[in-house]
Amino acid sequence: MDTDSSHDASNSEVSQRYARVAAEISARRVENDIDPSTERIRQLMDLLGEPQRSYRIIHVTGTNGKSSTARMIDSLLRERHLRVGRYTSPHLRTMRERVVVDGDPVSEEAFVQAYDDILPFVEMVDAANDVALSFFEVLTAMAFAAFADAPVDVAVVEVGMGGSWDATNVADADVAVVTPIAIDHTEFLPDTVEGIAEEKAGIIKPDSIAVLAQQPLAAAETLMRYVSEIGARVAREGLEFGVTHRDVAVDGQSLALQGLRSSYENLFLPLHGAHQAGNAAVAVAAVEAFAAPVEGDEGIDPELISSGLEGVDTPGRLEVLRRSPTVLVDSAHNPAGMTASVETVGEAFSFTHLVGVVAIMADKDVEGILEPLEPLLAEVVVTRNSSPRSLSPEELGEIAEGMFGSERVHSAPRMDDAIDKAVGLSEESSEFGGFGGAGVLVTGSVVTAGDARHLLKGE
Repeated sequence: MDTDSSHDASNSEVSQRYARVAAEISARRVENDIDPSTERIRQLMDLLGEPQRSYRIIHVTGTNGKSSTARMIDSLLRERHLRVGRYTSPHLRTMRERVVVDGDPVSEEAFVQAYDDILPFVEMVDAANDVALSFFEVLTAMAFAAFADAPVDVAVVEVGMGGSWDATNVADADVAVVTPIAIDHTEFLPDTVEGIAEEKAGIIKPDSIAVLAQQPLAAAETLMRYVSEIGARVAREGLEFGVTHRDVAVDGQSLALQGLRSSYENLFLPLHGAHQAGNAAVAVAAVEAFAAPVEGDEGIDPELISSGLEGVDTPGRLEVLRRSPTVLVDSAHNPAGMTASVETVGEAFSFTHLVGVVAIMADKDVEGILEPLEPLLAEVVVTRNSSPRSLSPEELGEIAEGMFGSERVHSAPRMDDAIDKAVGLSEESSEFGGFGGAGVLVTGSVVTAGDARHLLKGE
C-alpha cells in the first residue's frame, strides 16, 4: 500500500474508533440525569493518581457567560506563553470541543487514547458502586488526564452544573470565577438566587481568589458570606475591577477596562453586547489574580491583554453565519441569557424585519425564553432540534401563538426546513419595503445553535 493510502486508512480507523468511543460515553447516564455526589469521581481520580493536581487551575461557574469567559481566560493565558487546557460544556457538534489544548480541540487519536487510559479504572469504580459513572464524570476525568498528559501549565475548567457537587469540583483552583447568576436548572438546583449562589460558591476554596461578576444582590450577599467564612480573597466587578467605557464597533466593541492592578484602554473585543464586555472584565481580573503570586503588584502588559481579547472566538454566541440576509445563531437557553442576547441584537444590528427560528428544550422555562423575543421578532418559525429533549414544534407553536399571535407564528418539522422558511420570509419582507434590513436569528438552545452551525457551515 502506498504511503498516502496507508495514511488514509489509518485516519479512517482512528475516526471509526473515535465514533465508537463517543457512542460508548454517550450511552452512559446523561448530563441531566443528576446524582448529586462527588464520591464516584473522587474514587476515579484517586485511582488515576490525581492528575488534576499536576497543574494550576482556574475554575469557572455561574449561570450565563461561563463558556465565553473561559474562552477569554484561555486566550489571555496563551498570550502569556502558557500552555493552556480548557474544559467546557456542552459541545456544539463534537465531544472533542470540550477538551481543548493550546486553543484546539484534542485530536480524535488523543481523545481515544485518553478514554483507553482511564477505562480500566472507570470499570473498577462502576463495579464498586450502585450508580455507574455518568457521561459528564467520564469526560471530566478524561479532560483532567489529557491535560496532565499534554502537559499543560494551567487548565481553565468550566463547571457542568452548580458547583459543590459538580464533577469538576475535585479540583482545587487558585482562582474561582463566578459569572452572573440567575435561576436555571431548577429541576436540579435550588429555585432561588440565594440557593443557587450557595451551591455555586462551593468551588471557592480556602486561600484561593474569588473573582465575582456583577450579581443580583441576594447572590452577592451569599457569595461574600461564603468567601468570608472559608478565608478566601475576593475581587468584585464594579468595585475592584470593571468596564469603564464601551462603544459599539464594526464586528464587535471597543472597551476600556479597570483591572485589579492596572487600567487597559483601546481594547477591541470581537463580540457584541454589554454582557460580553462584562465577561471580558471578569476574564482579565481572573488572569491578573492568577498571575499575582508570580508578578507581584504589577499589571499585565496591556499589549497582551489587547491581543488576548482580540483573538477570542466564541462560536454560537450571536455568531453571523451568512449575509444577505444576515443569519445569526445564538445559544441563549434561559430567560436571563435571552434578555441579554435581545438587548445586544438591538444595540449591534439594525434589522427592520427579523425572523426567529426557535427550538427549545422541553424542560426549560419556555415562556420565559420566548418573552424577550416577542418585541424583537417580526415573525417566528418554531421547530425542534436534534436532542430528544427538544419540545415538539406543535407544543412550542401553541405557546408561541399565545405570546406572538397566530399570524406571526410559523412551524416547520425540521431545523433545515425552518431556516429555509425563515430566510424566505426575511427575503420577502426585504422585497416589500424592508430596505435590506431583514435577517434571521436562530436561537433557544446550545443544541439549536450547534444544529444551525452544522447546516450552514458544515461544522
